[in-house]
Amino acid sequence: MKYNRINILGLGNILYGDEGFGVSALNSLQETSTFPDSVHFIDGGTQGIYLLDFIESADAVIVFDALIPLDYDRRVYVYRNDELPDFIHRKMSSHQMGFSEMLGIAKLHGKMPKQIVMIGAPPKDLELNIGLSPELNLLLPEAVEQGRSIIEGWLNE
Repeated sequence: MKYNRINILGLGNILYGDEGFGVSALNSLQETSTFPDSVHFIDGGTQGIYLLDFIESADAVIVFDALIPLDYDRRVYVYRNDELPDFIHRKMSSHQMGFSEMLGIAKLHGKMPKQIVMIGAPPKDLELNIGLSPELNLLLPEAVEQGRSIIEGWLNE
């Protein structure tokens, strides 16, 4: 299967510590990778529904974000397509609700990507503070490597 457009989104607010995990993962992947022009990196911050076109226009999407599963350990979680969990529909922050809405609207429009993957880790520190906690800094390389591996798999299909 050929993917003409792969969008990598980093979500989160870098002003609130670990809430910026998605943006940190995106930046790290972009700085340490060389992919063809079909792979696009988007710092989605907390733009929510305004990112809809980046979902609908892509053949495949990876979303990096801080996320809190219902029962969790502090580790990297990877969810693909139909595995996307229900907890993304709970409002943790303004962009989380927006992501849930984006998926629903993309489905209604019949413009869901062929592949969608969410990669994230549970935040430890959500206080006003720039930079990740030591715990999430330790998980960042694994999240980035998961993303890199998935993209390389898509490019080689």
